[in-house]
Amino acid sequence: MKSASQWFAEYGESHQNSTNKLIHWVCVPAIFWSVALLLWAVPVPESLAISPWVNWATLALALMMVFYALTSISIAVGMLVVSVVIAWLTQWTAQTAPWSTWQIGLVIFIVAWIFQFIGHKIEGKKPSFFKDILYLLVGPAWLMGFIYQKLGIKYA
Repeated sequence: MKSASQWFAEYGESHQNSTNKLIHWVCVPAIFWSVALLLWAVPVPESLAISPWVNWATLALALMMVFYALTSISIAVGMLVVSVVIAWLTQWTAQTAPWSTWQIGLVIFIVAWIFQFIGHKIEGKKPSFFKDILYLLVGPAWLMGFIYQKLGIKYA
């Protein structure tokens, strides 16, 4: 398994342009949230429906933590904080929004991916996930790596 530094170095190769980076700072978290919104709407089997917090979104977030922990415990801690915020925001949206979470998630997902592809067109390089699907998990952690650098936190 690659370390966080290795993943980030490879991911960073196709994310050099400042406009593409800015787009990623907005769209990667939006996509992260949109996937949680979409998964929140998928019905769970009745035997698992013990709490609104037990659903496909929280299961996916928990599985993502395994990937992050295998690459960097430090990054995993930061991503756990982000995931808890995303789960809370998604649950709040499910309770208060006038539309279904899947509808909100779908709109955010489509718009954010349009901008992501625009960013990569500007960059002149394909998105990293065309090389390896795990880069879909690396993107949010890559942003966390920048936050850690600003705060002087080591992640490797």
